[in-house]
Amino acid sequence: MEVDISKSAKLTREQKEAVGLLSIGTFLEYFDLMLYVHMAVLLNELFFPKTDPFTASLISAFAFCSVFIFRPFGALIFGYIGDKIGRRHTVIITTLLMSCACLTMSMLPTYAEIGIAASVSFFICRIAQGMSSMGEIIGAELYLTEMIKKPLRYPVVSLIAVASSVGEMVALGVASLVTLSFFNWRAAFVLGAVIALVGAIARIRLRETPEFVNAKKRLLSIKSQTTENLEELTLAARETVKKSTALAVFLVNCAWAPCLYYTYIYCAEVLKNSFNYSPHDIILQNFFVALAQLITWSVLAYLSKTIYPLKIMKIRIAIFYPLVLFIPYLLHNASDGYHVFFIQLFIVIFGVGITPAAPIFFKNIPVFQRFTCYAFMYALSRALIYVITSFGTVYLTKWYGYQGILFIILPIGVGLVWAVNHFERMEIDSGSHPYKKNHESAQPAVV
Repeated sequence: MEVDISKSAKLTREQKEAVGLLSIGTFLEYFDLMLYVHMAVLLNELFFPKTDPFTASLISAFAFCSVFIFRPFGALIFGYIGDKIGRRHTVIITTLLMSCACLTMSMLPTYAEIGIAASVSFFICRIAQGMSSMGEIIGAELYLTEMIKKPLRYPVVSLIAVASSVGEMVALGVASLVTLSFFNWRAAFVLGAVIALVGAIARIRLRETPEFVNAKKRLLSIKSQTTENLEELTLAARETVKKSTALAVFLVNCAWAPCLYYTYIYCAEVLKNSFNYSPHDIILQNFFVALAQLITWSVLAYLSKTIYPLKIMKIRIAIFYPLVLFIPYLLHNASDGYHVFFIQLFIVIFGVGITPAAPIFFKNIPVFQRFTCYAFMYALSRALIYVITSFGTVYLTKWYGYQGILFIILPIGVGLVWAVNHFERMEIDSGSHPYKKNHESAQPAVV
């Protein structure tokens, strides 16, 4: 069994270097990915035809979803690379792909110049960005999960989520400058391409994770010692993932998707249509919301040094889902943009994501299936939930007003509760839970 989370530990020099390189790379990657998301109020007008408000909402939803709907394919591709070749190669390849997509975006002609071809080219670039970001954050979190032992594993892996939040906040800052005409939007994507390239070059210094290397050595040892017992070799290389565990991974990753959408995309539509906010005003308000998100995730990372991550998630679930019932009422009675701002703050502060519990989910998946299984379930959850949330919200709010939001958020909450309890049961059965032990049938932890 690994050390208890209450004990102290220090990172080695190599581990510190890995944390720095992966955090910087994730920051750069998410800066590139979120740059469009937060400039959508500006860029959608450049790459799509002008239509009535309802059709514009559908186009906006499709543009937003384009980055996620092909992510499962990216998960299978980069998951295969990560599980067969190594974690290190994956994070380098995905960063290079993001750089190429950003550079292409910076050179795209607008709809006014080439018509519908601009929209199609735009979607292709967004798809490439989405697929590359898929391998990026999962690869970085998995790399650190396998490299660092408890008690530091939880806060250190959480730094990747913090880095992605920093990237999102900086993207909002650049987007704000673009809307003020201080910075050309094409130059913003060129900047994104350059910094992604720098991140890819820096990551060449990374070494493969010891856990993955040791697992490969075990396979080679089995193969060299026995040429007849192929069954033993097959079992070692192809441990199966339980369907219930795969479903639990899917459900825990569904939770944050609607939080992000309603905070930054839907509330932006409310501010624009109900309170006549300009693109600059929307982006500036979202910048301060992103700052609150960054602070929240940093606090969660710090707390995970002493508080078990699944306990943190259960507390946040108990706070968020009862109070979310009041959001439709608050939106309906909002009289200015500040009221919407406080709703956004509530969602990013109390909305439940996988931070800081990601290492627990990783470690309960067999090592040679870990990257592919987790990445695919993560990607599938994002693709499905963002499609349901973006398109569903357009129609549900048309039919039921703001109450339509609850038709999406509450079922996801039910699934999240089941998934967290599933992983808690696995932790107890393996003897890895720091507060609860299964003395009757403790089994070896999955590593």
